[in-house]
Amino acid sequence: MKQVVILISGRGSNMQAIVEAQIPGARIAAVIANRPDAAGLAWAAERGIATVGLDHRAYPSREAFDAALAESIDAFSPDLVVLAGFMRILGADFTARYAGRMFNIHPSLLPAFPGLHTHRRAIESGCKLAGCTVHFVTAELDHGPIVAQAAVPVLDEDDEHSLAARVLKEEHRLYPAAVRAFVEGRLAVDGLRVRQIG
Repeated sequence: MKQVVILISGRGSNMQAIVEAQIPGARIAAVIANRPDAAGLAWAAERGIATVGLDHRAYPSREAFDAALAESIDAFSPDLVVLAGFMRILGADFTARYAGRMFNIHPSLLPAFPGLHTHRRAIESGCKLAGCTVHFVTAELDHGPIVAQAAVPVLDEDDEHSLAARVLKEEHRLYPAAVRAFVEGRLAVDGLRVRQIG
């Protein structure tokens, strides 16, 4: 049984999708948030999942918070750490600690539009397709070997909210599938390329 720890900052809709997928061979060991009032913590606790709220504002530096977060994560001996709407930039030491076993999902077809306001930028750039990307986390923001992607059309009448809603539906499908591929040992990483085997 692979132990999975999920990090959130808010309601954690991707966390909910992963939990509800009931991935064979995966146990959601804990949900950790950098905001103790994150709505996703209550949702997880109601389902018997261990929860931890670590207020990043209580720490004197990014490094101090990263160290406390790593200590909380490691208490659950995770095989995989999943960032699911975790809105904190993590330092190089932290990302190195979980190299090859930490996922993030980003609401664009990386390497296009890293960072914020992805949907607005896609529309303003005249993109015909937008989407989402699951990738292994590295020290470089929204970078790292791409595990899976899903695309949606950008419609003429779209604004960033309608496009975001369409992309989010794909995120809820894609992220559990990517976690399952990891749990089943079907991902082979070669540099920035990830192959699914088996």
